[in-house]
Amino acid sequence: MMSDGQNPLLIVENRFADLDLAKRVFGRRRLFNPIQEARDGEQAIAYIERWEAGERPPVLILLDLGLPKVSGLEVLRRLKSHPQISTIPVVVFTTSADDTDIQEAYRLGCNSYIVKPVEFGKFMEVASQVEAYWCALNTSLRWS
Repeated sequence: MMSDGQNPLLIVENRFADLDLAKRVFGRRRLFNPIQEARDGEQAIAYIERWEAGERPPVLILLDLGLPKVSGLEVLRRLKSHPQISTIPVVVFTTSADDTDIQEAYRLGCNSYIVKPVEFGKFMEVASQVEAYWCALNTSLRWS
């Protein structure tokens, strides 16, 4: 269980540079939620068991699709088919602009699909907007 009383933000990202940038954006915005990370699809799926065991689920999951071991789409399928955690917002934040990936992600229940910008400044701007909307403006379920 987390001791600070805040539900975490889970970032599922295998590229260290993108993970680091996202964490820096959330740090600059003084996000009060702790950040958890999963570096591949297997690690992301392992969180489901931790949540079932009583660990606080995240307020938001940022999910890359291009993950090793288990694909991001499979992670999304498992998250959204789980009866207890299917309402956690999942934002796909990936480099893929492929229409098939976009359609499949929405079919599986993602709440938003954002293509990561390649340029550093743009990446920071988009990640900041994601944080502002999903962690500050959006009204989501509160977990006890």
